[in-house]
Amino acid sequence: MNPRRLAALAALCGTVVLAGWVAARLFDFGSPRIENIGASIEASRATSATAGAGPIGAPQAAVGEDGVSVTDVAIVGAALSVPRPMPRPETPSVEVVSANTPDPVQGYTKEAVSSAETPDECLVAETCIDRYLWSVYQRAPKVDTIKVPKQIKVTVKKKGKTRTVIKTIIKLVDEDFTWKDPKAAEKAGMSLMDYVIGGMDRSFKLKLYHALRALDDAGLSPGVTSGFRDNYRQALASGNRAATDSSYHGGSRRGGYGHGLAADLVSVKGETRAQRWSSSENLWKWIDAHGKEFGIGRPYLDKDPPHVGPIDGKEYADKRGRANAKLAELETKRRHGSAVSDDHSRAKRGRTASSKARSI
Repeated sequence: MNPRRLAALAALCGTVVLAGWVAARLFDFGSPRIENIGASIEASRATSATAGAGPIGAPQAAVGEDGVSVTDVAIVGAALSVPRPMPRPETPSVEVVSANTPDPVQGYTKEAVSSAETPDECLVAETCIDRYLWSVYQRAPKVDTIKVPKQIKVTVKKKGKTRTVIKTIIKLVDEDFTWKDPKAAEKAGMSLMDYVIGGMDRSFKLKLYHALRALDDAGLSPGVTSGFRDNYRQALASGNRAATDSSYHGGSRRGGYGHGLAADLVSVKGETRAQRWSSSENLWKWIDAHGKEFGIGRPYLDKDPPHVGPIDGKEYADKRGRANAKLAELETKRRHGSAVSDDHSRAKRGRTASSKARSI
């Protein structure tokens, strides 16, 4: 192979192997040739100084006795002597958010942030929201009190006769449902965070985020006991619950994954179950009083106190809208009844006055 071509290839590629081969070739020919090459380098420098800046594509290179271009050797040495730039360490784009960190969602709404203009900010904000909701989910113990019907035999006495009958009673039982969400996430092939938080509707997560922040600031220590639920997870639920595919937590009839529009909220403040229940009642009252400011509410009130959803959603409109309509109807009837009563009283007073006038 032509040594000059090899040296040129080494200059272009900058590989240590080819450079070593060139150096070995030079040293094999002994010191006289090295001296000649050194003299040629000096001559090349002198030529460059007098000729000025020549064309880059056609250098006036000196050649040693073995045919190796001195310019090529110089280029190889220069290429090997310059260290390669180290890649800059990647700066993490996501920060884990705790309850005390600043609000990361300024300008997060669709109207304020254009995905074409600031996509990274949108992604970071959404990730921060998910992580905050996840931290609130993790802080809540997954224990509940459920109503379990139980049939018992009782002896009753009726008309002087004693009989044994079967009576159904409701027993309150503590249930640990810590295993249910992980089981459903495993079945769906997801991490637990992606399942319970990622499955909720994006706009609802934003509303929930702001409400939970406010609850934290109010010292009510909110916790999320349940987020997204698919059909399988809903089938594992106990007590009062919607049909398997109809849960607003994310049943297939409601849109499935990514469309969950419900979460269950409690307070984790307190050392005992009784204390936490009392704190939870205060939390639910706070939601009733201030939830509309953040776009969330409790559709079922005391029938299912932890359950919250968006007030502009179908579930809230169906449950609370119907109740509001009944209240409005009762108020209308009350006012109508009062008006009829007033009219009747005025008519009666008029008839009485007429009777008195005739008698006079």
